[in-house]
Amino acid sequence: MHMHKFEKIWLFFGIGSLFVFLTVIGVSAFAQGNQPPSCLTTIDPDKVEQTPPFDKPGLVKVGENEYQLNMVASAFAYIPNQVEIPKGAKVTINVATKDVIHGFEMVGTNVNMMVEPGYVSSFTKTFNETGEFTILCNEYCGAGHHMMTAKVKVVDKQ
Repeated sequence: MHMHKFEKIWLFFGIGSLFVFLTVIGVSAFAQGNQPPSCLTTIDPDKVEQTPPFDKPGLVKVGENEYQLNMVASAFAYIPNQVEIPKGAKVTINVATKDVIHGFEMVGTNVNMMVEPGYVSSFTKTFNETGEFTILCNEYCGAGHHMMTAKVKVVDKQ
C-alpha cells in the first residue's frame, strides 16, 4: 500500500500527540498522585444526618479567620438554608446528600460542585467581598428542583 508523504506526516503527528497526551496524564495521575476529588471522602448516604459534621450542619470556626461550612442537600432543600460568613474568611464548604445527585452552585462565584450520594464534595473559597450569594441546584433532582435554593450572606466582621 502506498502512502503519500503528507499522510505519513499527519500519521506521525497524530501518534506523537497521543503519546505526549498519555504521558502527561500518566505522570499527573501516578507520579504526582492526582485523583478525582470525589474519591477522597466517602459517607454512608443512609446515615448522613447521624455522621459528624453533617449531624449539626452550619458554619463552624476552625481557626483564625478559617471556617468550615457543612451542608446537607436533600429533596429540594439545603440545610442550613441561610448562612452568614464574615468578610475575608477562608471557608471550606463540605456538602453531602442523602438521596439523589444534586448540584451546588454559588451564583457569582467559582463555587460549583456535583453532590453525589456516598461522597462528600468539598470546595475552599475566601470571601473578600460583602454581599448575598444564592446557592442553586444545577443538577435536575426531581419535580421540586427549581425551588432548591439557599443563601449565603457575607458580612463585615463585628
